[in-house]
Amino acid sequence: MSRYQTVLLDADMTLMDFHRSEREALREVFTRRGYDFGAEEEALYQKINNALWDAFARGEIDQDFLGVERFAAFMRVRGGTHDPRAWNWEFVNTVGKGAYLLPGAWEFCEKLHAMGLTLAIATNGMPAAQRGRYEGTHLNTLIPNLFISMELGVQKPMPGFFDKVCDALSITDRSTVVMVGDGLGSDILGGNRSGIDTIWYNPQNQPLTGPARPTYTAASYDDIIHILE
Repeated sequence: MSRYQTVLLDADMTLMDFHRSEREALREVFTRRGYDFGAEEEALYQKINNALWDAFARGEIDQDFLGVERFAAFMRVRGGTHDPRAWNWEFVNTVGKGAYLLPGAWEFCEKLHAMGLTLAIATNGMPAAQRGRYEGTHLNTLIPNLFISMELGVQKPMPGFFDKVCDALSITDRSTVVMVGDGLGSDILGGNRSGIDTIWYNPQNQPLTGPARPTYTAASYDDIIHILE
């Protein structure tokens, strides 16, 4: 019998293929505004976006600013007079329609569901993008709980995010909880700061960097199941 009763699961690139959803949405909204969307444009957007997400993780900006600023900053470099707030709204809603699971994710979630564990998705992100894909992939039929940072008002890796999740799930003993995710700076560091064990999902065998220290490391979904059994 598993020592854990509750499994918190990251969404993007742990269960859902966010990169595919994002790329398709970016191509659509950029093209609609008359921009080419090739490798150069994508690289510029990702440089801006990643820096903003890093600032968000440090608690320096909120998600509303992040969403608007990534497109405003792009236009400052490449030109344009589009409304960045409307651009972001369209982008986020388009991402929400790109419901793609990573290979093997559905079967993995079926196994977790069959183990009788309390399951929840605990994700940073914007509700329209996260909830749309959660329902579009039908993960809501296997994982009944969804916690999104923008709805909670606090993000991973902040302890307040995990406090709110634990309160909502009536968890009093955090030794029975494990956080599973691919993000060292969000999922794993957040677990470390919150007294929650972690499983770093690392199928690409990335090096361990930064202050986060996973309780376990898993190269595959099967590895995660073995840890939880």
